[in-house]
Amino acid sequence: MMRVACQSIPDVLLLTGDRLQDTRGWFRETYSGRTFAEAGIDVVFVQDNESCSARAGTVRGLHYQSLPFAQAKLMRVLKGAILDVAVDLRLGSPTFGRHVAVRLDATHDEALFIAAGFAHGFCTLVDDTIVSYKASALYAPKCEHGIRWNDPALGIPWPVAADRAIVSPKDASLPLLAAVSRADLFACPATVGFARNLSGLMAS
Repeated sequence: MMRVACQSIPDVLLLTGDRLQDTRGWFRETYSGRTFAEAGIDVVFVQDNESCSARAGTVRGLHYQSLPFAQAKLMRVLKGAILDVAVDLRLGSPTFGRHVAVRLDATHDEALFIAAGFAHGFCTLVDDTIVSYKASALYAPKCEHGIRWNDPALGIPWPVAADRAIVSPKDASLPLLAAVSRADLFACPATVGFARNLSGLMAS
């Protein structure tokens, strides 16, 4: 059984499960369509991805895809630990530009669900960290966008200083949120709960 808890932005959810242990080791449920349906989350995942980061302080993100390939994600750490971050990019949302930051650790049975309409990124906290995630849309290079991970306007409490972070040249050159075209963001009626009604997501 998995438990679902809303975070400070309601369309980011922390899912916590239980390990069943015996003399052989343990078993855990990592995804349940029934749990999602009971929570009112209308998402079908179509792609699974994994990344391995050799060094602590590796930052990946902040990434997102625009419509029609906007992605909801379900994040889980298989080895190591990360600070996982989601930034609301939905114009008209009362939490636009705000973020949720959650520590995910391989020793805990937790996963983070991030609705479509958010930019996503993470920083590894230990060496040799492996992250696995599900996505609700296929990778689409023409719809790929991003925001600078350390944009001061976002106020994200990254656990690594900018001069010590391991960041790809591509991610280091991403624009600040203020420089992103509105056409590359998302528009939404304030009444729509995106985790529960992703059909409400509209292009701006």
